Amino acid sequence: MENTNDYYIERLLKRSIKPTSTRILILKVILKREAVFSLADLETELQTIDKSTIFRTLILFLKQHLIHTIDDGSGSLKYSACEEDCDCSIERQHVHFYCKECKKTFCLRETQVPMVDLPEGFSSDSINYVIKGLCSSCKL
Repeated sequence: MENTNDYYIERLLKRSIKPTSTRILILKVILKREAVFSLADLETELQTIDKSTIFRTLILFLKQHLIHTIDDGSGSLKYSACEEDCDCSIERQHVHFYCKECKKTFCLRETQVPMVDLPEGFSSDSINYVIKGLCSSCKL
């Protein structure tokens, strides 16, 4: 990953997002994270940015498929950066893992969500597939 603003500006422009200084800063924080994050995590790290601005930026990033949401059952919606070529289609969805010990959620990007045959007349537009258990660190 590049450390220059050009990389972040290009990443925003590819998703038709106007690159403002605030959006660039929020994207930098998101992309440096290795783990899934919550709105509260961003608010803690970005204390100089108004909470409503952070929330509105997340909504924009979601709409433009720069990030995706994860409902891990913890009661707090989580987020993760999408791959650069992601279109968030159902066929590209991956499994998430929630550790019941450390309370962390992980994107298992290499594990695709299994496709389910729906009854006639049903159609899906999203999938939330979360496996719960112990992560490799907590299982030791």
